[in-house]
Amino acid sequence: MLEILEHAGNLPVPTRATTGSSGVDLCAALESDIILEPGSTGLIPTGLKVSIPMGYEWQIRPRSGNALKHGITVLNSPGTIDSDYRGEVKIILANLGQESFRIKRGDRIAQAILVPVVYPRFTVVDSVPETGRGEGGFGHTGL
Repeated sequence: MLEILEHAGNLPVPTRATTGSSGVDLCAALESDIILEPGSTGLIPTGLKVSIPMGYEWQIRPRSGNALKHGITVLNSPGTIDSDYRGEVKIILANLGQESFRIKRGDRIAQAILVPVVYPRFTVVDSVPETGRGEGGFGHTGL
């Protein structure tokens, strides 16, 4: 279920761009343009509230074209919209590029993908079992 807030009334409903698209595009529900300077972040409203089924989350991800061409990314990528959250979906964008980036009302700023969630059940132990990899991480297998 999707609620469209007043400040997003004339914006398109999130849809997949193609039949093979995994996510839906989210648009900026801005009253006026925002400039993201290099190295800065901004919280961009979408004008949407969403009801996500229990056992799922909406993952918020960058749009690849904005990332490649302008260095614009979702800062906490992937962002998570939990099934029990009922506030407006807002996107934390970061400008990792070298130039200012203008965001206008209706610009597609991110994509949302509905993903199943597995809820962990932890058992506390004295030590976890060993593997062949062990504690190797952060580039231990080379380039």
